[in-house]
Amino acid sequence: MSELVRLTGIVDIPLDPAAVEAAVGGPEYGAVVVFTGKVRDHDGGQAVSALEYSAHPQAELFLHRICADIATAARLPVAAVHRIGALGIGDLAITVAVAAPHRAEAFGTCAELVDRIKHEVPIWKRQLFTDGLSEWVNACG
Repeated sequence: MSELVRLTGIVDIPLDPAAVEAAVGGPEYGAVVVFTGKVRDHDGGQAVSALEYSAHPQAELFLHRICADIATAARLPVAAVHRIGALGIGDLAITVAVAAPHRAEAFGTCAELVDRIKHEVPIWKRQLFTDGLSEWVNACG
């Protein structure tokens, strides 16, 4: 594992943003940006009651590679954990953290990391709507 990739995981337990943040921190960093993606109660004009996330068996490998790419390019420590399984409204689906000497680097790198995870990690979500219907979406967060 690259020394800049401090934590990655695909887990079926509630996420701990403080642990993800702590993984990247250090006295040399003046900024730590933590992104948490939460389950919202709507999507595309439909009321959502819950989500179910499922992942390809190699999703964690994809997640780690993306984190390594971003960390190496930015030369900043990163961490990312995504939850799978049944999630309710307000539950955390993903937590990502990046530390940097200054905030602009941390914000930009965190945004890039979240976008790459969302588009490249093979995680699917099933949206359960309040009307009883559901749909599968190839998305991370």
